[in-house]
Amino acid sequence: MPLNKILLSSLFVCILNSVLAQSPTSQALNSYHYLNDKYTGDYIKQIAFPIGGIGAGMFCLEGTGAISHMSVRNNPQIFNEPTMFAAINIKGLKDGTKVLEGPVPDRKKYGMRSAGVGAPGSDWGLPRFQYSEFLAKFPFGIVTLKDKSLPLEVVITGWSPFIPGDENNSSLPLGALEYKFKNTSNKTQDYTFSYNSTNFMTIPQSPYQYDSSIGKNYIDAIPKGFVLSQEGSGTRQDFNGDFAIFTDEVSTSINYSWFRGGWFDPLTMIWNSLLDGKISSTSTVEKDAPGASLFIPFKLKPGEEKLIRVYMAWYVPDTKWRFGQQSTKNSDTTVDVQPRELSSEFYKPWYSSKFKNIKEVSDFWLKNYDTLRKNTNLFTNAFYNSSLPPEVIEAVSANLTILKTPTVLRQFDGRFWAWEGCGDDFGSCHGSCTHVWNYAQALSHLFPHLEKSLRNTEFGENQNSFGHQTFRSALPIQPVGHNFYAAADGQLGGIMKTYREWRINGDSIWLRSIFSKVKKSLDYCIDTWDPRHTGTLEEPHHNTYDIEFWGPDPMCSSFYLGALKAFSIIEDYLGEDSKFYRDLFNKGKITFESQLFNGDYFYQKTKWIGLSAKDPIEVAKQIDGKDYSEDALKLIEKEGPKYQYGGGCLSDGLVGEWMARVCGLSNVIDPAKVKKHLVSVYKYNYKVDLSNHSNPQRATYAMGQDGGLLLCSWPNGGKLSLPFIYSDEVWTGVEYEVASNLIFNGQIKEGLNIVKTCRKRYDGKVRNPFDEYECGHWYARAMSSYSLLEALTGVRFDAVDSTLFVGSKVGNFTSFLSTNTGFGNVIFKDGKVNVDVVYGNIPIRKIIIN
Repeated sequence: MPLNKILLSSLFVCILNSVLAQSPTSQALNSYHYLNDKYTGDYIKQIAFPIGGIGAGMFCLEGTGAISHMSVRNNPQIFNEPTMFAAINIKGLKDGTKVLEGPVPDRKKYGMRSAGVGAPGSDWGLPRFQYSEFLAKFPFGIVTLKDKSLPLEVVITGWSPFIPGDENNSSLPLGALEYKFKNTSNKTQDYTFSYNSTNFMTIPQSPYQYDSSIGKNYIDAIPKGFVLSQEGSGTRQDFNGDFAIFTDEVSTSINYSWFRGGWFDPLTMIWNSLLDGKISSTSTVEKDAPGASLFIPFKLKPGEEKLIRVYMAWYVPDTKWRFGQQSTKNSDTTVDVQPRELSSEFYKPWYSSKFKNIKEVSDFWLKNYDTLRKNTNLFTNAFYNSSLPPEVIEAVSANLTILKTPTVLRQFDGRFWAWEGCGDDFGSCHGSCTHVWNYAQALSHLFPHLEKSLRNTEFGENQNSFGHQTFRSALPIQPVGHNFYAAADGQLGGIMKTYREWRINGDSIWLRSIFSKVKKSLDYCIDTWDPRHTGTLEEPHHNTYDIEFWGPDPMCSSFYLGALKAFSIIEDYLGEDSKFYRDLFNKGKITFESQLFNGDYFYQKTKWIGLSAKDPIEVAKQIDGKDYSEDALKLIEKEGPKYQYGGGCLSDGLVGEWMARVCGLSNVIDPAKVKKHLVSVYKYNYKVDLSNHSNPQRATYAMGQDGGLLLCSWPNGGKLSLPFIYSDEVWTGVEYEVASNLIFNGQIKEGLNIVKTCRKRYDGKVRNPFDEYECGHWYARAMSSYSLLEALTGVRFDAVDSTLFVGSKVGNFTSFLSTNTGFGNVIFKDGKVNVDVVYGNIPIRKIIIN
């Protein structure tokens, strides 16, 4: 071929490729997700972004713009995807009526609940935009819609208030969707926007099927909107619930009751109206209205834009929820706290103490919307005004969504209570579990008063007169029974967290008030697990792996050392004699570093002879109340107690040292040995591909071609037949803990590699980027990711001494800082520190650069 033809041909291909690259279809095919950037194509398939308040319930905005995971009845409802949707009609345009969402993800066509019978009652068969993309700027989720057949660009922004330090305005039962339209044609266009919803508050939640014995359901009027309502009957007042959808547009018209008929009649008839661009205005009916719609007509000139706000609010004040072993009259359950008078024998959400009904919630939302958005935006801008690696910003922000999910609750008096995560239809593992919430570092910095309420519960209702703590609190919060082990890592971690809360809040009066209970807790730990005062935990000790470790192990003994050091400092500050605890710390530190380190990493010295505890079999029978099989007995006789890790390299091996670090303590364990251990963890446990890894436990967290950090490995052999029960798994909360600890110790590349590998698993193709799960969705342990901010920058504010600490691992930086009294940015450049406070105040008197 002649050269000029080759050049022309190449030019044509370049032009063609350029044109194709601009089309939505091509963009979908060439989908991508860069860290902390927008999601497109295949990477939006699993996105469900939580919107709601702390302990108030949520709904999720999907990557397509759809609403799902509707969980406003004080418990998770992961597969509750009600038929509710926005739509647009462009007057005079063929095929000009579309649902304001991108294509329905393939996963909904097969495998979802009711998919096998055609998903009756859903809106999935209605026309939609060809292309969508999603951008997360927590707590804002932003969906962009495009369709080459429509001269219209649409941006949907979903959000709910999130203002660090303002826990009340961050705990509201509400959210909003903002629809911004831009006319991309060269002529003026007439549009009709609508928002449409079935009454999904009905019980049972089945399309257009009603059970009058449960109570009346109806759709009520509200200014420029409607309220989906269900009344309870008799003793089932927990069935009461309201969900309001409204706007502030003057020209709004309302259809309060869709066509009442059988089969698919209601949705068919309302869609007929939407296709015709007809604004149907009807009155309310007494009961059994199938659904409702609001309509807003508007006109746009070429290039002109319009923003429509859709406000959502809910009110479900009563439940039948009670959890936890209640206290008895036995002397061993005596607590040092008087039971509080409860507003109900069942859980009632905090917002029900602030609002009397749905009208008050809706009025508050409308009146305060602009202020709440402004203050929330201050947080978002400050948080994302960061020069830190994108994988870190994504890992931290993605897991802040946990605080907007049913994982967390807030009872009537405002106290914080939480599950470990969310099951499909129920909370997973109750009671603000101390050994899981040890890892979660976000709440203590963003909402310190809520975190402090957890300490009040642990050392109050959860602790008896002997210092034994239950690691799961009751709901409503009240004294609990003490008929199971204390959790060594949870109880000792609580002592370190008491130190942390004191340094974050600067509240020495509170510290003095809780001091005697903290002392009693530590004394119990010593008497129970270290009666011979070795400075390590020798007696069998329960922990976050839901089993007991026998003999000194670095994981729990590092918590012990951290607790001893924290309490020694507290005693010195309060003028108490700290000699006993300080001497025990020093003794334990020597034992820990000399006897539990093999030159490569720290390991467990399994021990079950010569202890105060009974034989392992007898201990197991005492707790489980069951006889062991002959097979189990033979195995224990041969290998010792089940579920140990012995000479294994445990990723969590120095979690107590990490905990001490993020609580503001240092030099708990020899830094050189800490670093060596962490390097070995990375060497032995970090895998970029798990295809050949055997995991007979819970595999879906990471499997196949996924990469991840294994909880444990045995590089020198010696793995028991039955090591601790989760040993072959991958947990994101542990990944972030190890990653930040590596960074604290100068291994920045290794730490960031772990973070990148974790976030690659949660890139939207297979897993939801905003739902890192373990034993349940939105698992609390994943908020260990917040520690990455301090690890990279060394930024920590001590409110006791009004001192800002900075110790950069990345040279010059800009990063986010949240304190008890305000938040903003810390800018470190050329050895100098500037602080830009954007909300509240941060009373810095001294800056220390390490």
